[in-house]
Amino acid sequence: MIKVVRGNPTPEELAAALAVVQARASAAAAAAPGPQPPPEWSDPARVVPRRLPQPGPTAWRSTFWPV
Repeated sequence: MIKVVRGNPTPEELAAALAVVQARASAAAAAAPGPQPPPEWSDPARVVPRRLPQPGPTAWRSTFWPV
């Protein structure tokens, strides 16, 4: 909402001022970047093991360390 605080603009002056404000707002909206994909380091699939550990006495080591 725009409010005239001082002065008495003519309808043409008011229309020109509103056109400038509207053009600036639409240009700013067009220049705004779209949603960015999340960074790769936060992808949960990155920490999923590539293969399942084989049962045995050292299986606990391969459950945490990526291959």
